[in-house]
Amino acid sequence: MKKILLSILFFATLAQAQTKETASINTVLNNWHKAAAEAKFNEYFNALSEESIFIGTDATENWNKKAFMDFAKPYFDKGKAWSFTALERHVYFDKSGKIAWFDELLNTQMKICRGSGVLVKEGKEWKIKHYVLSMTIPNDNTNEVVKTKAPIEDALIDKLKKK
Repeated sequence: MKKILLSILFFATLAQAQTKETASINTVLNNWHKAAAEAKFNEYFNALSEESIFIGTDATENWNKKAFMDFAKPYFDKGKAWSFTALERHVYFDKSGKIAWFDELLNTQMKICRGSGVLVKEGKEWKIKHYVLSMTIPNDNTNEVVKTKAPIEDALIDKLKKK
């Protein structure tokens, strides 16, 4: 009986810790998206780990933090970057509780997009280490979208095959 009670206490404590950490991660991600919408450059990029990677919707968008900052700076300087609001988010943790990954559906100017990524606990703060943004395509419209992007991406495919 004592082992059962200790097990219940352990799992209850673990669940409570994960709930707290999930709330922290939701705050980090929500504030990150809000900083972009409000064109707060430093706040936005301070949420990223120094070794972070951002992968955008275009096949050529695979940036480390510095390259992403260079790309994004003109948008932030104009006072308007992008506006993403989470519609749904799922957060998961590794056994150590120091690495988390998530997926989210976002309301954006591109309609619904999907974000996914990895956060790491650096000291007492969660930092975004890897983020992938992708546009969603309704299955019934896939052929239409492929026709639209084929001329651009066929050339890119050829270029990448030659590397």
